[in-house]
Amino acid sequence: MEPSPLELPADTVQRIATELKCHPTDERVALHLDEVDKLRHFRECFYIPKIQDLPPVDLSLVNKDENAIYFLGNSLGLQPKMVKTYLEEELDKWAKIAAYGHEVGRRPWITGDESIVGLMKDIVGANEKEIALMNALTVNLHLLLLSFFKPTPKRYKILLEAKAFPSDHYAIESQLQLHGLNIEESMRMIKPREGCYVGFDLAHAVGNVELYLHDWGVDFACWCSYKYLNAGAGGIAGAFVHEKHAHTIKPARSELFNW
Repeated sequence: MEPSPLELPADTVQRIATELKCHPTDERVALHLDEVDKLRHFRECFYIPKIQDLPPVDLSLVNKDENAIYFLGNSLGLQPKMVKTYLEEELDKWAKIAAYGHEVGRRPWITGDESIVGLMKDIVGANEKEIALMNALTVNLHLLLLSFFKPTPKRYKILLEAKAFPSDHYAIESQLQLHGLNIEESMRMIKPREGCYVGFDLAHAVGNVELYLHDWGVDFACWCSYKYLNAGAGGIAGAFVHEKHAHTIKPARSELFNW
């Protein structure tokens, strides 16, 4: 039986269990899903920590030579095996030609961000001109809020989902304080009304789920690359502003324009 394009994960598990004539929690279901996974070969492109190298582990309970089952991609993605090769190439170029590395070689440094915008647009579902790869996530969040948040006497509140990621919460609070607004009166963690600008922190979404920011009409968004994009700690972040705002939303403070 072929899966439906709209089949839910739970339905997939149940369907396979029925085909295998076993319970959905049977190990055979998991092994079958691994076997038919079209993306399974990408697993070989990453270093997966060995159990013996991870603290704290009771080695009397496990096989120390086995790979760990890694569920921390939301914190830091695994290292791609090609990272060392790419870094060594750039370090070697730096050593040999120094400042000329900005403009020559396979990956000129001065256009490093521009060379991957084309790849990023497909990941987040945007046009190239709507994306900038720069800074870190919270810095980009501040820059976007400075551009979009223009409080007036009648409209001065920010809607934030309850239990938002801490750095998002702190950024919203500081933006309200920057405008001299009372946090308790100006931050509402409820569903937004018609006409609100909608922005997203996509730290746990980019590289993890399908996104169509342009088609969805999202006003702005930002994300990091060290989680599900596996860029490593300190990897460059990204920002999105829908093209409908190209001529209406300007940087709020000129002194921040070149950040």
